[in-house]
Amino acid sequence: MLKYSLRRLLGMIPMLLLISIVVFTLAKLMPGDSFSGEIDPTNTDPQYIADMREKLGYNDPVYVQYFRWISDFVQGDFGKSTRYKMPVSDVIGERIPNTIFLGAITLLLTYIFAFIMGMYAGRKPYTIGDHIIGGVNYLGLSIPSFVAAVFCIYFFSFQLNIFPSNGSVDITITDGTFEYWLSKIHHVILPALMLGLLSTASYTQFLRNDIIESSRKDFVRTARAKGTKESKIYNVHILRNSIIPLVTFLGFDIVSIISGAIITETIFTYPGIGQLFFDSVNNNDYPVLMTLTMMFSFLTLFGNLIADILYGVVDPRIRLE
Repeated sequence: MLKYSLRRLLGMIPMLLLISIVVFTLAKLMPGDSFSGEIDPTNTDPQYIADMREKLGYNDPVYVQYFRWISDFVQGDFGKSTRYKMPVSDVIGERIPNTIFLGAITLLLTYIFAFIMGMYAGRKPYTIGDHIIGGVNYLGLSIPSFVAAVFCIYFFSFQLNIFPSNGSVDITITDGTFEYWLSKIHHVILPALMLGLLSTASYTQFLRNDIIESSRKDFVRTARAKGTKESKIYNVHILRNSIIPLVTFLGFDIVSIISGAIITETIFTYPGIGQLFFDSVNNNDYPVLMTLTMMFSFLTLFGNLIADILYGVVDPRIRLE
């Protein structure tokens, strides 16, 4: 498995190189640059803007700009944010803990709800409870997460005042205290539920259908014929086989949660890299925009690798060579 992982990691290099060319080209095709919105004759000297463009190399040929950017990028120099006037690594470093925390809570809630509802619906198919769970899931699949987020903010934040509508923590609380972490959890629950809504619905139906299918297979009939308890049949034999495809989705969840956080964090004004990506697009902050896009691309490739490795871990019959 180690050789397989190393081979896959080395295979990412040419793929990331091609992605970097596409990312850089698309960024340069965007109208304007980071100084376009700063030209105001009343308070900005146009000559200063022109000098800054020349200093930053915006007037150089495109291929010169690309090789300068990619060479610095490989060395860990991601450039300087034109909006925040600080290194891109520092800008992203301030936001990424919030997104990681949001993603962890989202995964936790997603798998808890999916396992509870999927196991119940799979063990008791075509009952009233199964139909209710199916109806809730299809409702979750049909409503876009950003629409559901707006309604949840209106009801749970403005009407019921249960959850906060924005931010990641109460700014009046001292950093690092127990109340601080309670506040962070309180702020993250609502966006985490919205971000995991689609995955929960699809995973529940997937697990439910797989459990029903597995319960009709020969090894289950054999277990019943030997007098094995139904709880052991479902919790050990059936669940072990049904969980294999579900666990492999974890690698893809890493990517889908971070990419989905772009909309969710923007709606909830949650200070993570999703909102940072959206702001960098609006402000033509090319260094931040290209760095985040490359990071998302790497996570996509890395998530595929994690999914393949997990598949081999949970199913011993599969060997990765």
